[in-house]
Amino acid sequence: MPKPKNTFSSWRRRLAQRAVHAAWAWVQRTGSVSAEHPGRFRFGALGEATRLAFPLGTVFGEPWIHLGSHCIVGEQVTLTAGLMPDLDLGPDPILRIGDGVVLGRGSHLIADTTVTIGSDCYFGPYVYVTSTNHSYDDPHEPIGRQWPRMEPVEIGPGCWIGTGAVILPGARIGRNVVVAAGAVVRGTVPDHAVVAGAPARVVRRWTPETGWQPPLRTPPPVPIPAGTTPEQLRALAELDEEDVTQKGSRTPPE
Repeated sequence: MPKPKNTFSSWRRRLAQRAVHAAWAWVQRTGSVSAEHPGRFRFGALGEATRLAFPLGTVFGEPWIHLGSHCIVGEQVTLTAGLMPDLDLGPDPILRIGDGVVLGRGSHLIADTTVTIGSDCYFGPYVYVTSTNHSYDDPHEPIGRQWPRMEPVEIGPGCWIGTGAVILPGARIGRNVVVAAGAVVRGTVPDHAVVAGAPARVVRRWTPETGWQPPLRTPPPVPIPAGTTPEQLRALAELDEEDVTQKGSRTPPE
């Protein structure tokens, strides 16, 4: 036999669910970090309209972390300067993040020595950038007890770093570079390149003389003409829908 439905219990559950969601949205808004509302964090620089989403990941060494303006830092993003909290790292910033940078959820930026992210870089979720690597020179000593190696990392402006990519110590990534999802990058990457794999290698590159090689398989997107109004865009969308409907309603020839 079907069980009787408890309407009152269902109503209470829906009400409680809405209350929990509303409370969590309030916590997220209130817990986010910005220049106007930095909370306990004292970053070396925190630019205008930059926001760190709540909940944050591990954050320490803030006086040596400089974030530019109009940055978006997703939830659970780790930002650290130095090997551990409460160190004196000197007068210069260690982790520099330019203007307009987007860091995807769960990404890690570990700057034990200088890490520089150029302006307008976009990171997918769970990107890992580190300036430190473990040493394993001594075969008789546990790797975790051997002193690590540190090398500066630099990512040029305008790059797109795909989901799950790993940027290793010493990496020098040029301007407007695409790093494929899951790639492991070390060494120098030239401007206007696409790299993929582990270790990452250049799979496509643009130069003024040859353009993209190998050639792109898809046509470039057509930019919206300057001065186009929202009303005109909506009218074009309606025309496209009508065209699709008319094509779908046509009777195939016998």
